[in-house]
Amino acid sequence: MPIPNPNPSDVPEPAPTVPLARRALAEALGTGLLVTIVVGSGIMAQRLCDGNVGLELLANSTATALGLAVLILVLGPVSGAHFNPVVTIADLVLNRQPAATGARVAATGAARQAGVSIAAQFAGGIGGALLANAMFGLSVVGISTHIRSGVPLWLGEVVATAGLILLVFSLGRTGKSHAAPAAVGAYIGAAYWFTSSTSFANPAVTVAREFTDTFAGIAPSSVAGFILAQLLGAAIGAALVAALYPRAAATRTSATHTSTARTSTTRTSTTPRSQP
Repeated sequence: MPIPNPNPSDVPEPAPTVPLARRALAEALGTGLLVTIVVGSGIMAQRLCDGNVGLELLANSTATALGLAVLILVLGPVSGAHFNPVVTIADLVLNRQPAATGARVAATGAARQAGVSIAAQFAGGIGGALLANAMFGLSVVGISTHIRSGVPLWLGEVVATAGLILLVFSLGRTGKSHAAPAAVGAYIGAAYWFTSSTSFANPAVTVAREFTDTFAGIAPSSVAGFILAQLLGAAIGAALVAALYPRAAATRTSATHTSTARTSTTRTSTTPRSQP
């Protein structure tokens, strides 16, 4: 989810320096811990809030927003902290390089990396749900019976996912990657409340939440509708990014920020310090 390409341009980027295995580990760990936070805080909220669903949702959303921000800070430097297949797919599509010599080879390599990351996200997410169940003394594998279905909920998922994709990639294309942990955490926390679906916005998290029959669970029969809505939302979000922040404009913005930073640094270094 967070910022896959802080300064996109039409110039191919240097080869990644982080080995694929480390990236996959970071994505599995991050997605797993995200699900553990979502499920675990939901279980704790159920136990402490005496059936007050509003208070349970407040506790669940607050823990998720804060925990997600921390995970992005810790694991972002390793993998980009996507923790979400639709973010990985959108990154592959929005940041693809223009046709050139060797572009086909580069695209194949990028697709392979995306495939490995997505597999790690799904595996990590399921592991996170099982871990949360075990921590709270429940059956390690508990299939959810919580039906979440219907057009209003699917529409909520479209909106939540489109907004997430727009946020993540607009930050990258305007040189504001440093704001990703706080911004993404805040958006997800808010989307718990302003969307009818409570903002899953993540296929890996959706699948993982099948495996817990608790506050955060989703019945297997409801999963396909949610994932289709998320894919549609991701496509809409990516289209909005392309329309609002085209690559050429993003490059100019990045260059302007870089030039301003260099000028500021030069002025600072050449200004005499005041004497005490």
